[in-house]
Amino acid sequence: MVLDAYSTACRPLPRTFYDRDVVEVARELLGQYLLRSHEDGLVGGRIVEVEAYLGRDDPANHAYRGPTRRNASMFGPPGSAYVYAIHSRWCLNAVTEPPGVPSAVLIRAVEPLVGLELMQRRRRARAGSARHAEWPPTRDLARGPARLCEAFAIDRAFDGWDLTRGEQLWIAPGDTGAARFEIATSGRIGVTSAHDAPLRFYIADSPLVSKR
Repeated sequence: MVLDAYSTACRPLPRTFYDRDVVEVARELLGQYLLRSHEDGLVGGRIVEVEAYLGRDDPANHAYRGPTRRNASMFGPPGSAYVYAIHSRWCLNAVTEPPGVPSAVLIRAVEPLVGLELMQRRRRARAGSARHAEWPPTRDLARGPARLCEAFAIDRAFDGWDLTRGEQLWIAPGDTGAARFEIATSGRIGVTSAHDAPLRFYIADSPLVSKR
């Protein structure tokens, strides 16, 4: 599949893709395309960095102590979005495994491919900046989960959203041809519990990951 700015017909990944072990899903999300269709236009890019949050025995998981109104979407069907706020900014997760198992994959960084000018406008609006048209640079448009959500106009309204619908917000299959990549692994970033767990995965040679 070729991702371009002239088509929103990129089919979504099916629910069966998400209805598997969270670590397996996290690794296979690398290289897939995150897409966001809006009245302002289409933005999209290749997922280059993720983190897995286990459904059981993971103290860094928001659902570790059980269901709450905030984390309810994590207990929903696989292929749902879980969107939460941190420091007044948003983070996007894809829910995995069967309903009732609160596991999810945090989408940490995307390589922008479509709608770069729209992403820049959204990021500048957030910063209240009057800097030149090239700010922020492409490498910083969606590097880190909060920047990503700003660039893609993702907020709490998408909490519980069905990513398999192929509308407004979805993940589509990436290129499956000759372009392969090495997956690097590290501890998770920005968590105080189980931060050393090797559950962060990223495309090894990508300059767009949030941190090495």
